[in-house]
Amino acid sequence: MKFTFTLLPFIILFSLRLSAQSVYSVKGDIVDTTENAKLVNASISVLNAKDSTLVSFTRAGTGGAFAIGNLHKGKFILLVSYPTYADYVDRFSLDSAKSAQDFGKLNMLLKARLLRDVIIKGTRSAMKIKGDTTEYNAGAFKVQPNAKVEDLLKQLPGIEVDKDGKITAQGQSVGKVLVDGEEFFGDDPTLVTKNIRADMVDKVQLYDKKSDQATFTGIDDGQKTKTINIKLKEDKKNGYFGKVDAGAATNDYYEGQFLFNKFKAKEKFSAYFTVGNNGKTGLGWDDNQKYGGSGGLEFGDNGEMYFTGGGNGDGLDSFSGQYNGQGTPIARNGGLHYDTKWNADKESINVNYKIGSLEVNGTSNTLTQKYLSDTTYKGNTSQTFDNFMFRQKLDLTYQIKLDTTSNLKIMADGTLKNTHARSNYFSTNTRGSVIDTLVNTNSRNIDNKDNTQIFDASAFYTKKLKKKGRTFSFLASMSQNETTSNGYLKSTTNLYDPVILKKLDTSEIIDQYKTADTKSISFKTNLTYTEPLAKDFSIIFNYGLSVNNGTSNLASFNQAAPGVYTLKVDSLSDNYKLNELANQVGAVFNIKKNKLVFNFGTKVSNVNFNQTDEVTGDMLKRSFVNWMPQANLSYRFTQQQSINLFYNGNTVQPTIGQIQPIAVNTDPLNITVGNPNLTPSFTNRFFFYYNSYKVLSGQSIFLNGNYSFTTNPIVSNVVTDTTGKSVSQYINVKNKKLSNYNMNAYFDRKLAKLDVNIGLGLSLNGSDSYNFSNSALDLIKSNTYSAQFRVSKYKEKKYEFNLSAGPNYTFSGSSLLPQINNNGRGFNADYYFNVYLPGKFQVGSDGNYQNRGKTETFNTVYNRTLINASISKTFLKADNLKISASANDLLNQNSGFDRSSSGNMITQNTYTTIKRYFMLSVVWDFNKMGGITKK
Repeated sequence: MKFTFTLLPFIILFSLRLSAQSVYSVKGDIVDTTENAKLVNASISVLNAKDSTLVSFTRAGTGGAFAIGNLHKGKFILLVSYPTYADYVDRFSLDSAKSAQDFGKLNMLLKARLLRDVIIKGTRSAMKIKGDTTEYNAGAFKVQPNAKVEDLLKQLPGIEVDKDGKITAQGQSVGKVLVDGEEFFGDDPTLVTKNIRADMVDKVQLYDKKSDQATFTGIDDGQKTKTINIKLKEDKKNGYFGKVDAGAATNDYYEGQFLFNKFKAKEKFSAYFTVGNNGKTGLGWDDNQKYGGSGGLEFGDNGEMYFTGGGNGDGLDSFSGQYNGQGTPIARNGGLHYDTKWNADKESINVNYKIGSLEVNGTSNTLTQKYLSDTTYKGNTSQTFDNFMFRQKLDLTYQIKLDTTSNLKIMADGTLKNTHARSNYFSTNTRGSVIDTLVNTNSRNIDNKDNTQIFDASAFYTKKLKKKGRTFSFLASMSQNETTSNGYLKSTTNLYDPVILKKLDTSEIIDQYKTADTKSISFKTNLTYTEPLAKDFSIIFNYGLSVNNGTSNLASFNQAAPGVYTLKVDSLSDNYKLNELANQVGAVFNIKKNKLVFNFGTKVSNVNFNQTDEVTGDMLKRSFVNWMPQANLSYRFTQQQSINLFYNGNTVQPTIGQIQPIAVNTDPLNITVGNPNLTPSFTNRFFFYYNSYKVLSGQSIFLNGNYSFTTNPIVSNVVTDTTGKSVSQYINVKNKKLSNYNMNAYFDRKLAKLDVNIGLGLSLNGSDSYNFSNSALDLIKSNTYSAQFRVSKYKEKKYEFNLSAGPNYTFSGSSLLPQINNNGRGFNADYYFNVYLPGKFQVGSDGNYQNRGKTETFNTVYNRTLINASISKTFLKADNLKISASANDLLNQNSGFDRSSSGNMITQNTYTTIKRYFMLSVVWDFNKMGGITKK
């Protein structure tokens, strides 16, 4: 009896525990949403919401019903799966107030009937995947007061933002960020992510943006851009917001920014201005190459020749207008943006204006080693430079829906650009591997000014015809470009006796005034017609006509008297006129069936090119045919798992700089001469891409690679004489091919138990190239292997950190000199973290470590550790005033360094750059957003 009473409390407790366990349960019925059919044997899983581990599992009965008991209280995920149907995912909680969850009828969606639809509900993981779009509910994610879109993106599953603002989504780089589907200053995503407030956002949409042509025809042309669209809340589309940022630092560094945005229903107006000399406000416009990156006459993608704007047509130094870390910059830039819709959204306009200047000055030192079959030349060149650019650009896009089947899109832009580049060089060159013998010295001064004017306009008309899939589109565009350049080249070259050390043999002095005037105007049309041949099979016909006319007048003058440059140097001058007509026709077949998209075809272009030497009357006529085959295969296993294979080929014509028989003597020790006997080469490119992303586990796998080879390639032939002078000319290599290849693999996964993301990346980059050294053919092989491990974690309102590190190794070698190589190892590491402290304080730091090991050529090890740190505090009720103290390059180790090899030459470059400074800055965010305004 005593034994029974002793066990009685335990029996009662055990019974209560069993009773408590059996209280918590979930049930429902699995049905087809269209046919209302019961889905027998459907798989039902209950997962822990915290780490997605399995709690319980069952299958639906004969009537589609299911019930799972013996659950404990907590937060769970219900996952229902059935073959050929989209997964159903929902979150639920069980507690003392709600011990049972009845889902009722769970409607499953056929994948073939509706685009794959994965819905995840919950406080933190509110997201929806439909078709090609992943949509995040911004309200389900908590952020700091006055947080920006960038802070919101860091919390979204599958999206990562690094310390510089670069966005990666599901393993791919994001190229565009839109606001309500519209461009916002066009080419700078950070103007959205770093400035628009997170509390204004309703939804974030992630998708692959297709080209205008593919969007219209529905036929995938393989051109896609990973895009984020920021959808604003309706009550945040009326009012204004912005920020003011100012900072002053030691060593006379400073930065400042002003941003103002006013939204009113479908109207948006924005203005910004930035100024600074600490390298964080460089121009960095992505469209720099389109608007004057380089000069001369070149061949386009369709094989036609055309003049492009930009200076340097006279061979003098020119400035691209970008800051790449070399030297110290002073940047000022600003812009205006306006877009609106009207007429029931049938018409819209988007206007952007940018203005800015960038000045960069500094010093650099370049060490070179050039290997010949019988000797080695070593060079040491010091440079000081002072470059300046001022640029304005205005662009406009107008769209109108003419009716339910046709649209018209008109685009126009204009650019004014002025640059001034000044450089001073001093170089010393020696010969020999054991005992260095002085060969020559050179001092040069280059002063060049460029003025460029560019105007582009295009009209794109689209029409859908009565038969489904039958479409017609017409594109017409014109471009006008004019660049004038003038500058001075002053050079003194001393050549030394090859027998008697350091004995001056002769001196060569150049004092020349150079001018360049290039003009071009082009007009292009393209007509596209699509015809459905069957339900899943269609064809695209294409025809295009282009006309290009241009002139290139280059002149060099010696002095007739001090300061009077009137003696023309014929060997360095030319005046060419270009007339060119190109016709292009093509057909591409497209198969689209279920998960498969496959298209293949070719374009062919006939080009008639006439170039006239206005001085001698000589004519250069070229008539050629360019082939451009293509094939693209895409297969989507699931909504978040796909593979893409792509091939294209095209004829590569020599550039005008390669064929014009004129010498360029900017560097008297390295002269380039054109070769009019060059023939075209042909390049084949193969590309593959695989991407897999799992929503629940946060796992992504990213693989890509490409391989290209060029037949009948155009390579350089460098002839070096005993004085150390080199003359370079391009020639074709028969029966040889150049190749380039790379492969990248990246794996990323969230460890639920630790709530951290880990990643591993592997890459290979390599090439096989040729050049001639003193007319001897040289094969250069180069391969670089690298690996990187990454770990990151984000805890809202608490902390965030990211650490990545990995080694690399480069193999390179020459067939002419197999005993010489530039093999070397390296190691790179990056980190950043932010911690939110009590009292509205925040501390953060980011850093980089770089190691470059010694090589056979350069017996020095390069190490650099950069650490930046900051502490800040927010004020006012809304936390919209922030004061920060920061340190740049805390260890004062920043130094410019680069090492590379090309052909039989290995180069090491060091340069001045921004070093340590301490800054105090103030940031004020202002915001006055009203209610909904209808228009």
